[in-house]
Amino acid sequence: MPLRNTARTSLVDLVIEQMETLITDGEWEIGTKIPAEPVLVEQLDVGRNTVREAVRALVHTGMLEPRQGDGTYVRASSDFGAAVQRRLRRAENIEAYEVRACLERDAARYAALRRTDADLAALRDALAERGRAWDSGEVTAFIDADMRFHRAVAAAAHNSVLAELYAHLSDALRGTLEAVVPTQLPDAVRHQFDAHTAIVDAIEARDAEAAERAALTHLTEAMNALREPAAEGNTPRTGRTSGENDHA
Repeated sequence: MPLRNTARTSLVDLVIEQMETLITDGEWEIGTKIPAEPVLVEQLDVGRNTVREAVRALVHTGMLEPRQGDGTYVRASSDFGAAVQRRLRRAENIEAYEVRACLERDAARYAALRRTDADLAALRDALAERGRAWDSGEVTAFIDADMRFHRAVAAAAHNSVLAELYAHLSDALRGTLEAVVPTQLPDAVRHQFDAHTAIVDAIEARDAEAAERAALTHLTEAMNALREPAAEGNTPRTGRTSGENDHA
């Protein structure tokens, strides 16, 4: 992966730019470990100090995360996403869900107005995958499919800023999704099959108002569950987004 020619004169800046491209293009996926320093030195044909400075800069932005004794991992797909995730880590679950509700409501409306046949096929595929994962009891696969579904709704809105913002928001909420799916909430609350189907049906019918209502219904159920006292004790489900209580 040779460095691209550019007018920028800083070699460190060149390496940072190249690493950012590898992340944003998906060659270095979120959650994966980047190549070791000697490999990067050879691939980029630069010195160790240059690689270290570039990695340090991306760690500072939040795009990369060093793990002691294990290596460096991709944490966010952009510095914008890293900033969103940092802010969400200080937010309450209910605050994040209120923001999510705003985004999903408009995403569903725009998707109904702008969706293509390919968008609709992607939504149906994600919905079916979500159902299969639930039926098989595969929690990780279910969460992956749920996130894929909602990102497909955002993508169908054909607004790149909205889609990117939603992707970063859902990335930040993933840990809490992993914690809540196995909990003792009613299946109807955890699964929400009817609510998700209603969103797709409204988008297929190009009914913007119905799509918006269905999206709001889905998130209202989730937010009501978060506001209710926990099954044991009186602690409400409103902890930090990095905590244990959240909802798909």
